[in-house]
Amino acid sequence: MSETSPKLRAELEGIPTYKPGKPAAAGGPVAYKLSSNENPYPPLPGVLETVTAAAGNFNRYPDLACTGLVAELSDRFGVPLADLATGTGSVGIAQQLVQATSGPGDEVIYAWRSFEAYPIVTQISGARSVQVPLTPGDVHDLDAMADAITDRTRLIFVCNPNNPTGTVVRRAELEQFLDRVPDDVLVVLDEAYREFIRDPEVPDGVELYRKRPNVCVLRTFSKAYGLAGLRVGFAIAHEPVAAALRKTAVPFGVSQLAQEAAIASLRAEDELLGRVGSLVCERTRVVDALRAQGWTVPETQANFVWLRLGERTVAFAQACEDHGVVIRPFPGEGVRVTVGEAEANDIFLKVAEAYRKEL
Repeated sequence: MSETSPKLRAELEGIPTYKPGKPAAAGGPVAYKLSSNENPYPPLPGVLETVTAAAGNFNRYPDLACTGLVAELSDRFGVPLADLATGTGSVGIAQQLVQATSGPGDEVIYAWRSFEAYPIVTQISGARSVQVPLTPGDVHDLDAMADAITDRTRLIFVCNPNNPTGTVVRRAELEQFLDRVPDDVLVVLDEAYREFIRDPEVPDGVELYRKRPNVCVLRTFSKAYGLAGLRVGFAIAHEPVAAALRKTAVPFGVSQLAQEAAIASLRAEDELLGRVGSLVCERTRVVDALRAQGWTVPETQANFVWLRLGERTVAFAQACEDHGVVIRPFPGEGVRVTVGEAEANDIFLKVAEAYRKEL
């Protein structure tokens, strides 16, 4: 047998591996998972019933065009059907956007640290990542990002709120940034955590899309809507971009269960957003408690908090796990902690208080 392996693309060498939030260990000391920014509430009864009914037909392919969901989204956001595209979560659509715009010799700009899928999907396409450091306050440095644009730039990601820091860019600075971006460069406003924003100065990306043909908005049902396990997201973009997303989509990627659950969730939006309001109240409680303990916590508009711990990151994450909560460490940088059930948040706060006293 030949020892020669099949030739694979050189761009895949050294590609970073996406690291999901660590699950709670079965039968172990970890009782709560605060590592993946999931909604801790179970599905709403109406949504669960809808999915259960749809499960009786999963021997059939789903609706390729997601017709019912796209129609619902069109009504909900007041956008043309042609300006919508669906995918396997917003991360799936992010990969399609890079595929549609960027290849070898092209550049993709994003802040760092930001969503860890950006370098992965960029490298898969053969394009080059241009990572622009966050400001000392862990916010996007939009001036530096604009300065980084070259004639090879094809795509810019702006994660707002930013994952994992929870920080936001506000209307005036974002508008000024967009004014500096050439019209032929696509700007993707990744708004996976949009529903958790309470700062009135943070713009709704959909309103920016209406005025700017080079703006695309990403949203997901994984976070606030609590459908993380069903993998469904969507993009709102002007027709040429939305059409490109439909071309690059994996056929039948969004299951019928996911489509029906998303429709039911949109129709139950008032109750869902009530749950989001409860999580926002918990977020305030957690941030206030951490600051009272002496921690420096960036202002977060997402459903998580960020603690910059440097070399103490892994040790702190282990201390949390030892006491029953698993969080998301970024070794050498910091930890991201989801705002979850009050009981889980209380355990985390107790660990944080004890750890702070030892510093």
